[in-house]
Amino acid sequence: MLQEIARQIDPNSVSTQTFEWGAIKWFVRPEHISGAGVTFGEVVLLPGKGHDRHNHPQSEEILYVLSGEGLQMLNDGEPFPIKPGDTIYVPTAMFHSTLNTGWEPLRLLAMYNPAGAEKVLEALPDFQEIPAGKVPPIVRGK
Repeated sequence: MLQEIARQIDPNSVSTQTFEWGAIKWFVRPEHISGAGVTFGEVVLLPGKGHDRHNHPQSEEILYVLSGEGLQMLNDGEPFPIKPGDTIYVPTAMFHSTLNTGWEPLRLLAMYNPAGAEKVLEALPDFQEIPAGKVPPIVRGK
């Protein structure tokens, strides 16, 4: 049974979700991988952009910083600096936000347990889904 659902995921085989603040590629989602109970993907926050204060009422979240620098807020506390190699644990329903404070994209790995919190993003007004294999456009602001 495990071999039936275990597989390698090529980043070019999944769609890219884009927003005014950046993009997400969800590599593992229950609707795409039979038996998966978590959601896992890479988040890219553009310079000066970030996620506004929000929470996930049903899911805990783990963030791992791959590159870039930013500020992380947890539980409405004072934001603290984050850098490559940092891991941030966000308990279920805790309010949090992430802001890219650097000149380069802030790249994070994100995991929701259980899966489902990612579906809220699809209802945002700036949500766009770019098909697998297509390159999302980068638009320069004024």
